[in-house]
Parts: sequence; C-alpha cells; structure tokens
Amino acid sequence: MDSTRKDKAASFFQCTIRERAVFEAGIKLAAIYHQFIGAPVSASNAESLERAIENGVMVQPFVESVSVRIRRESLRKKRNEYDYQSLTGEMVDATVAIRIEDVRAIGRMRYIEEIKYPLMYVERIEQL
Repeated sequence: MDSTRKDKAASFFQCTIRERAVFEAGIKLAAIYHQFIGAPVSASNAESLERAIENGVMVQPFVESVSVRIRRESLRKKRNEYDYQSLTGEMVDATVAIRIEDVRAIGRMRYIEEIKYPLMYVERIEQL
C-alpha cells in the first residue's frame, strides 16, 4: 500500500498503533471463523484446508504470519458415502501475527474446554 493510502486509512483509526494491531488481529480471527466454519472436513483434506485458510488470511493487510491447525482428534471416519463432517469452532486452533510499524499483536483462537467455547483472545503484544 502506498504511503498516501496508508496514511488516509490510518486517519480513520482514533486509537494507538497498539490498539489498531489488536483490532486487526481480531478481524483476521473473525474472518477465519465466519468464512470457514461449516466447510466440509475429513482426515484426507484437513491439511489442505489448513493451508487454504492460512493463504486466505496472509493476503489481508498487516498479516505477518498465520498458523492454522485442525484438531485431528476431532475428526471421525466416514460412516457411508453420504456422510461428511463440517468444520466447527471446536476443531480450529489458529494464531495470527499482525505487525503495524513497531508493534506486533499475536491473536489466537482455540477451543477452551473449561468454558466450552472457541475463544478469540490476545495472546501477547510486542514492542519491536
């Protein structure tokens, strides 16, 4: 993004760079959840689905890295030719690193058994 567009976009954010990095991490995690939950998944396509999710997120602004793991222990065998499983929030463990200027925000989404919920949270924020 050229500096004029970057500066124009930045002018809409009435927050610190740190807060914006956290915001961007949340947007990316929400995109993973809302775009991919419900996708057909099996042991045979889990790895390719992980890479597709990662590649989709990597093209978004400020993404430094992304890692997606589908919990294989959540997958079951097909019962018949019509049976398939859909990806759920309980199956996804995703981490995104967002870098804006000298701030890196690490966001995470994973199923937390104690609260029975696929929680999206800020894992850490680093000043570079």
